[in-house]
Amino acid sequence: MIRGAIFDLDGTLLDSMAIWDTIGETYLRSLGKEPKEDLKETFKTFTMEQSAHYYREHYGVSLSVEEIIRDVDRIVENFYLDTVLLKPGAADFLEELSGRGVNMCIATVTNEHLVTAALQRLGVRDYFTRIFTCASVGHSKEEPHIYRAAARHLQTEKAETMVFEDTLHALKTAKTDGFLATAVYDVHEEQQTELKEMADCYIAEYPHAEEFWNYISL
Repeated sequence: MIRGAIFDLDGTLLDSMAIWDTIGETYLRSLGKEPKEDLKETFKTFTMEQSAHYYREHYGVSLSVEEIIRDVDRIVENFYLDTVLLKPGAADFLEELSGRGVNMCIATVTNEHLVTAALQRLGVRDYFTRIFTCASVGHSKEEPHIYRAAARHLQTEKAETMVFEDTLHALKTAKTDGFLATAVYDVHEEQQTELKEMADCYIAEYPHAEEFWNYISL
């Protein structure tokens, strides 16, 4: 039986990974700079602050970290405010979890004001008692600090707390630290076989999450 659930946002609840796959290139080209490498892979585990430092150190961007984050936010803000959608079936899935008495919060790399705006527009903000970001806890998802902070807030033990992630590196961090872990399919994560093997449960689509519901009913 689980008492708490910690949800990643992008690629797990929101169908939003496409914007993050290209944001590095989009930002640099807005400054007249051509990317030298696959920034999607470089930034895969970075917070926005770490990405801003990378622009400064590797591309000679003279703006401050705060100014870079502001400009990147402007590029993605309209996407979160007006465009991004929940993954199909996610709202019903959250409603079912809530009805079963599971307390939920968010653990994400994305800045809190964007998270709040998107979740409010999509009508699911009230399911979550708190939003944790990598920036607010001071660590990326390569380390388990964000999951530990969320579990402390939920007042649940690791063995009764399910972490939902769509990427292998984040799910591995949570699972290795002793949390239960559910993998959620997203086309942008190529290591699906490894993801399935690592996870306690695997959700290909929220409307067909029988494996998960059976698991938590044991």
